[in-house]
Amino acid sequence: MMSPDGLAALLAPTGPATVARPVVLDVRWRLTGPPGRADHRARRVPGAVFVDLDTELSAGPSAPGPGGRHPLPGAARLQRVLRAAGVGEDDRPFVAYDDGDCSVAARAWWLLRWAGLAADRVRVLDGGFAAWSQAGLPLAGVEGGAAEPEPLPPGDLVVRPGGMPVVDADGAAALGRDGVLLDARAAARFRGETEPVDPRAGHVPGARSLPAAALAGPGGRWVAPEVLADRFRAVGVGPDSPVGAYCGSGVNACALVLAIEESGVRAPGAPAALYPGSWSEWSADPARPVATADRPWAQEQ
Repeated sequence: MMSPDGLAALLAPTGPATVARPVVLDVRWRLTGPPGRADHRARRVPGAVFVDLDTELSAGPSAPGPGGRHPLPGAARLQRVLRAAGVGEDDRPFVAYDDGDCSVAARAWWLLRWAGLAADRVRVLDGGFAAWSQAGLPLAGVEGGAAEPEPLPPGDLVVRPGGMPVVDADGAAALGRDGVLLDARAAARFRGETEPVDPRAGHVPGARSLPAAALAGPGGRWVAPEVLADRFRAVGVGPDSPVGAYCGSGVNACALVLAIEESGVRAPGAPAALYPGSWSEWSADPARPVATADRPWAQEQ
């Protein structure tokens, strides 16, 4: 994670000469719209490039089914998107931000890591655009006097997929039985009390509820790493156990993967796996069992 003040220091004309100016990715998005591109045009972090979740950070929005509602983009598609955003083979760092909860920014972080970028090159802006603007930091956009962002020279990144682990539905089922499978959705959806989006209510048998909303404090900034570590240990995440995460469509779960890394509860180089299809894929398959209620995971075996 990177603080707003830390990003502002890197973007300042007098920023540290030993650190390359970062590429900033604006990935603001809302489930029910409108698209975040209009927000980007109006007000944005100076120099930020807009990248759309539905059409660029996934293979395209789809109905629940194989791959889920936000299936991962293919390597060639992602390479085109990232090159257009100025991502190259050099050592420039990358910082992604969204509206504030860091879940969509975490999807960008995860894809950059999956594409082969080193961990120390990719960050998420803590608190997102809300924290940046509340801190009174500089803004660009129509409201700031610059109608359109300046185009960046295209990057030359070569996407090398596989930098982060993934599991399919069978792998998620195995984690529910034999490891730790975390569900990042709201607790009511996990318990099966409501399901506003997907075909069936409930959760993957054996999964453990840890809503992504629990990562942030009252002000929208993430809680301290030691607090994150305590929350992960409470649901069984340890240094050696197999761990994976899912959510509704494979987006919010990326925040859990990022938070596990930030917490230090697992060794460096041992990230949690992502189930990209998530509940939107699982619940659309009538052959897949569904668990409900908020019982201890051991009772679901």
